[in-house]
Amino acid sequence: MPSQAAASDRSAAPVARAPKQGDHVFLVDGSSYIFRAYHALPPLNRKSDGLQVNAVLGFCNMLWKLMRDMKPDERPTHLAVVFDKSERTFRTELYPEYKSHRPDPPDDLRPQFAFIRDAVRAFDIPCLEQLGYEADDLIATYVRQACDAGATATIVASDKDLMQLVNDCVIMYDTMKDRRIGIPEVIEKFGVPPEKMIEVQALIGDSTDNVPGVPGIGVKTAAQLIGEYGDLETLLARAGEIKQEKRRQALIEHAEKARLSKKLVTLDANVKLDVPLADLAVHDPDYKRLVAFLKAMEFSTLTRRVAEFAGLDPAAVEADGKLMARAAPSKPKAPEQASLPLLPTVKPGAPGRTQDAEPEFAPQARAAARIAAACNAKIDRSRYEIVRSLERLNAWIARARELGALAIDIQATSIDPMQAALCGFSLALAANEACYVPLAHRKRGDGGDGSLFAGDIAPGQIEERAATAAMQPLLEDPEVLKVGCDLKFGLQMLALRGSDVTPYDDVMLMSYALDAGRTSRSRHDRRQCSYRLGKSQDHVRLRGGRESRRMRRRAGGRHAATMAGAQGATCGRAREQRL
Repeated sequence: MPSQAAASDRSAAPVARAPKQGDHVFLVDGSSYIFRAYHALPPLNRKSDGLQVNAVLGFCNMLWKLMRDMKPDERPTHLAVVFDKSERTFRTELYPEYKSHRPDPPDDLRPQFAFIRDAVRAFDIPCLEQLGYEADDLIATYVRQACDAGATATIVASDKDLMQLVNDCVIMYDTMKDRRIGIPEVIEKFGVPPEKMIEVQALIGDSTDNVPGVPGIGVKTAAQLIGEYGDLETLLARAGEIKQEKRRQALIEHAEKARLSKKLVTLDANVKLDVPLADLAVHDPDYKRLVAFLKAMEFSTLTRRVAEFAGLDPAAVEADGKLMARAAPSKPKAPEQASLPLLPTVKPGAPGRTQDAEPEFAPQARAAARIAAACNAKIDRSRYEIVRSLERLNAWIARARELGALAIDIQATSIDPMQAALCGFSLALAANEACYVPLAHRKRGDGGDGSLFAGDIAPGQIEERAATAAMQPLLEDPEVLKVGCDLKFGLQMLALRGSDVTPYDDVMLMSYALDAGRTSRSRHDRRQCSYRLGKSQDHVRLRGGRESRRMRRRAGGRHAATMAGAQGATCGRAREQRL
């Protein structure tokens, strides 16, 4: 590391330099990394105005580590952060439904987008985005050019869409887990080498991006088929040879969807770049400007660290006044468009405020807005499913792995986990995206509902051992967060069936931690903690009343239990949109 005097005297003027043999090009997928930084760090509010800045801090810490804290042989010689410019790209022209169903970002994350771009510029790192292309396409083009020049490239991301770029000179780096993803890691995860990733993705689709794929084909099946037939076109041409009837029919009927999906997931590595690769050469920033930015964001520890490195007195550098005054850098969507609209909380007579001022993003405003949004939320009953087969259960499991988080709730015949029979369980991934898996619901006995004589097991259910065996790898996957409310009962039930659930969050405990001074236990129960954490009204209603308590004591009511899966969405969304 250079001396402090050298650091402070060094010119910040950028010097273009084409990469050469031995150079190391770093491309940060800013569009996806923002969300990872936001979810990885606990809420952090700027003291001066309550603005949440946890994603900005995570991003700044990552950039500083890349520039200064890495080993000398791992530091980048060229570095840029790449963002998505707009939602309309050549993919939406091919398929208008592409990414059309993505939810709005959380309210407390939206105002951080502009600050993160300001942070990249304060570090004097190229901030790249181009109309008509996704960040992944720009990254694909830059890493191709880096490899052509004899350099190595690292993509700072963990998104599976970028794994097709991994080769002998390109790796991915997940900074959140300090994990490098090379060819062996891709094969381990998807069963095929990186160059076959687009073939597999064409078959499995991507529910996150609304890529259709072929219904009923998961990762393992897709990897097996591509391993056997070599590529998508060969597979589709020989689909009639496949012995499994459902699989054969699905490939024949949805062949065009598979071809379309392949086009959607294939990255364009030949984009005409607005900023040449040579302009990404790493150079020292203007440290005074950087310290001014960090002071405005009130990142005291990082401010001190940067100032010490640069030989500056942080007290002698004034915070950037424009950043301090800009509490809301961009207008939020109108309430009828946003999932959780914000309410303006402009104080009369406040300095610099007018009647037309931007709404504040303070925690109190967000809490009030979420309560209002919860009261008006609608239930889409068509998106709740009763899962009756292992094939459908595996599809939900695959979807949960893609998202990296799910909520789970157990339905049993008793509140004593040592004696209770497991009736079923609900899974939820988002609002209006939940399912119920019945396992041991019974027909009515001879004496009718409530009889001492239990009826036979109702048809159309998965056998308990098969369902728990399918769920066990997901429940024990350290990369998938499991969320619930009052999870102790569920964890005991699952432990008795061989699943050691990890990692997990309990929103009842989160509620207590946020408001431990309230002595009433009921304030932290399902209904109250869900409502306080800004959830939709259907989630609160369906899991907070007498109906849910009755369901714990009887094995009937599969349709009601299906809607009870919405409780999982309450819990799953709690971590995303905390106070």
